[in-house]
Amino acid sequence: MRIQEKTDEEVRTLIKTARDAGISFFDHADVYGSGPHGCEKRFAEAMRLTSSEREQVVLQTKAGIVGDGPYFDFSYEHIIESVDGSLAALGTDYIDILLLHRPDALVEPDEVARAFDELSASGKVRSFGVSNHTPGQIELLRKSVSQPIVANQLQLSVTHAPLVAQGVAANMQALEQSVSRDSGTLDYCRLNDITVQAWSPFQAGFFSGVFLGSPEYPELNAVIDRLAAQYSVPAIAIATAWITRHPAQMQVVLGTTSPERVAGAALGSDLPLTRAEWYELFRAAGYTVP
Repeated sequence: MRIQEKTDEEVRTLIKTARDAGISFFDHADVYGSGPHGCEKRFAEAMRLTSSEREQVVLQTKAGIVGDGPYFDFSYEHIIESVDGSLAALGTDYIDILLLHRPDALVEPDEVARAFDELSASGKVRSFGVSNHTPGQIELLRKSVSQPIVANQLQLSVTHAPLVAQGVAANMQALEQSVSRDSGTLDYCRLNDITVQAWSPFQAGFFSGVFLGSPEYPELNAVIDRLAAQYSVPAIAIATAWITRHPAQMQVVLGTTSPERVAGAALGSDLPLTRAEWYELFRAAGYTVP
C-alpha cells in the first residue's frame, strides 16, 4: 500500500527480497495509492511479470472502500468495476483472491453473489474472501454466495489481540479483558476453513505506531529481545512468530516496504516458539493469563 512513490528498482528489490525469503503472496487493494489502483499499477509497471512469472505468485486485491464517498460499496456494479480496474492496473487477466474490503452496512448479499458468480464464471477471480468481518456478517454473505469464503483479513498483533485475548479470559468477572470485543471470529474461521490474514502485525494498536523498540512496551521488548538473541533472529521475527505459532495457521500481512524488515520478518514464519514463550509474550504485552 506504500509503493506508489518507489522507483522501479526499489519495487523490484522489495519483491526479489520477498521471493528469496520464500514469499510469493502479494496483497493489494483498489484504494492503495494516491488515486484508484495506484499501487497496483506501480507494481505492474515495475515488475512487468511474464506469464510464467505471474503463475508463480499469488495476487490478492480488495474492493469495497470508496474514499470520497459513499465510503463502502458492495454493490454488483462497484465490485465488477473495481475488479476490472484492478485487472487493468495489474496487467493480468485474473486475480487469485478478491477480498471485500471491510464490512458494508448496506450490503445486499444477492448483489455480492451476482458479482462473484460473474467474476468466477469469467475466470477473472479464482477465490473470494473478506476483511474485518464478523461470523454473522460472513454467514449473511454465505446465505447467498455459493463460492467458499477462503480468507478473512483481520488486525492482529501481540499488542492488538482481541481475537485471542477475550477467549483466554472468558467468564472472568470484573476482568476488563473478559469483556467481549470479539464474536468468536477466530474460532469461527478455524471451524469453517477460513484463513485469517493478520494485518498490522507490528502495530501497537489501530495505526498507533509499532511496539517494536517502543519505550511504551519495555517489558514486551525485553522478552522479544531475549528470544531474538536466543533464536539468533531479529526482533521482528519474534513478533511474526507469535502470530504464526498459533495453530490457526494464519498468514501475516507484513505491510512494509523495507527489504530488510521483509527478510527479518520472514525468519519468524517457521520459528518454533514454545507454549511458554508464546504466553510469556502475551502476558508481557499486557494481557492477563488467569
